Amino acid sequence: MRCIPAALVLAGLASPALAQDKKDEAPVAVQTFESPITNGKNEPIGKIVIRDGANALVLRVTIQAGGLTPGWHGLHFHAVGDCSDPEKFEKSKAHVNHDKRSHGLLNADGPDEGDLPNLFANADGSANGEVTSEMALTGEDSLKDGDGSALIIHANEDDHTAQPIGGAGARVACSVIK
Repeated sequence: MRCIPAALVLAGLASPALAQDKKDEAPVAVQTFESPITNGKNEPIGKIVIRDGANALVLRVTIQAGGLTPGWHGLHFHAVGDCSDPEKFEKSKAHVNHDKRSHGLLNADGPDEGDLPNLFANADGSANGEVTSEMALTGEDSLKDGDGSALIIHANEDDHTAQPIGGAGARVACSVIK
């Protein structure tokens, strides 16, 4: 019976010491990355800004007037940072998907790491959006790994369930993340 009170006393003494260690740690600096978004004619139509924190990243997408057709557009992280084929942006390969999960934010077997919410373009073709992702900007299995990654904007909205890309259609815009 004496072991339990002694263990509780030791645990009580250790907690403030552990809390002090956390307090002494320097906060993780937020990294910021910016890249232009280009359309199928290789013309700039906007930009992305990624702020990478300790537990998530925040992606901000800004599209200028005339940049997209009005309405919803699928938005995904693709596995390779290559937008050099603007006709189809196929060099960006498939979604980032280290865990080999199924596509779709609403899919019981998903989502894959490239899945993001849709982006809405206004009547004038402009768009502004901000989303979060658990993907890391740098480090192992990150967006800025050896071959980078790309943010792809699709012609149609993503239904977040259908395979392989939720019916999002053609790739109409691309931004390199390296």
